[in-house]
Amino acid sequence: MLRSELKLSDFRKKLEDLYVSYNRRCYVHPDPLEFLYVFDDPQDREIVALIASSLAYGRVEQILRSISEALRRMDVSPRLYLSHSTFETIQSDFADFKHRFTSAKDFSMLLWSLRNMIRNYGSLHACFMSGYRNNDENILPALSLFVEKLLKDLPFAWSGFLPSPARGSACKRLNLFLRWLIREDEVDPGGWDGISSSKLIVPLDTHMHRISLMLGLTKRKQADLRTTLEITEAFRSLSPEDPVRYDFALTRFGIRNDMDEAHLAAICGKQQV
Repeated sequence: MLRSELKLSDFRKKLEDLYVSYNRRCYVHPDPLEFLYVFDDPQDREIVALIASSLAYGRVEQILRSISEALRRMDVSPRLYLSHSTFETIQSDFADFKHRFTSAKDFSMLLWSLRNMIRNYGSLHACFMSGYRNNDENILPALSLFVEKLLKDLPFAWSGFLPSPARGSACKRLNLFLRWLIREDEVDPGGWDGISSSKLIVPLDTHMHRISLMLGLTKRKQADLRTTLEITEAFRSLSPEDPVRYDFALTRFGIRNDMDEAHLAAICGKQQV
């Protein structure tokens, strides 16, 4: 075996060890993902996943409070709530809702768009699958079409709240949404079938970007779509069928108070891929 292959094999083993140790539900909190576990029905879960990922910016304590409050107002079933609500009902129920830069109007329009998408396609999954092609290199073409359809009923520019890879965004929150619903293991609950995990893209934020720089997965300084694809390809060389396999375990470092990035660096020895 070549030296570079030995190094790659050693690095893969270190990541597998991290996966085995930390890809567990006991390490989920604090994470918006935890709200998905409450819903067994995939049609409820997909709505919760879209809401939770859309609000996943800012301080984690505030994120969890906002998601919890949004779901409380939708009662026991988000799917039933949307199917029975008019736009006026949604506006009234969320009149005082706010999460950082997301206003009550923003959030009400998002829920209205989800309601219309479900009415037109039957589910968010069915809508996404209408744009999914098995021969696509990755999930981005289908995601671009999904966002385009979601924005169809929105009368103002939402490129910040609902970014699209077609506009060059790394789409961290939407890639989280897809990871949660497409993968299925002890952490990611799944619910969407018919989509290969090999197509997924790393949910890249400044935290994951910093970890990727430290591990040598990229040298690029901008956390943009090009960097996202570069990091995903580095992970794909380690796990071709599941390039986001190590995302959860790696991002625990620096998010949880009991796990810091210095510890991660020591475990991995700052390996270069």
